Amino acid sequence: MESQKTPLINEKRIRKFLEEGKRFDGRKPEEFREIKIETGVSKNAEGSARVSIGKTEVLVGVKMDVSEPYQDSQDKGNLTTTMELLPLSSPMFEAGPPKIEAIEMGRVIDRFIRESKFINMEKLCIKEGEKVWTVFIDIYSINDDGNLLDAAGIGAIAALKNSKIPKYDKKNEKVIYGELSDESIPLSKEIPLSITIHKIGKNLIVDPSREEEEISETRVTIGSSGELIHSMQKGKKGSLSIKEMSDILDLAEKTYKNIFSKIKKDLK
Repeated sequence: MESQKTPLINEKRIRKFLEEGKRFDGRKPEEFREIKIETGVSKNAEGSARVSIGKTEVLVGVKMDVSEPYQDSQDKGNLTTTMELLPLSSPMFEAGPPKIEAIEMGRVIDRFIRESKFINMEKLCIKEGEKVWTVFIDIYSINDDGNLLDAAGIGAIAALKNSKIPKYDKKNEKVIYGELSDESIPLSKEIPLSITIHKIGKNLIVDPSREEEEISETRVTIGSSGELIHSMQKGKKGSLSIKEMSDILDLAEKTYKNIFSKIKKDLK
């Protein structure tokens, strides 16, 4: 992943605006850009979604297959989440095997879904110790204008809500590829979201633009269902005080309520 340094003049303006409680693009520090969700965008996936936050856009596909369970969860299905940062989405991304940033993002999203218990893994067990459904969540960046993490998190949830389990021939123990059943993936009624909060100087912001994300000292991604926190992941090298961490938790709760009220109709 190549470095793309924000011009110093822009960095100074961003920091000056934040000191006045404003953003470079006119938003408030706690304000998200417009979120758009479109589901069922891939005919070859079990479920899919395209999500945009402002100009940032991701595509998410869900595929399912039957495989052996993990050794430590013989009666549960499996979950695998990957993210690809495509060169077409940013000059910062290179072609080739996934770099550390893509691996980290995939793991953060995987953990937030797994720890939220959004998927009922027990109900994905076909035969304990032998066969279970494996859920593959594949995330692709289409355009990066900042905050790919939260776009990917929303996209993963939307794609899972849109998914159907493939038809399965129990007699011959085979998946009938290309045919879907009427059965949805077993999901919790509580919908989790990933909320990433960045620190720039003494200021905390949500949904950073590409330039804001570039100059932030540190970030915290919180997997949350509102008041309940499921996962937490710190990124970048900067430090946080106890007071700042407390403010981050409060901001994450408020942000969840604000976002969910706007997108809940798209996640039905």
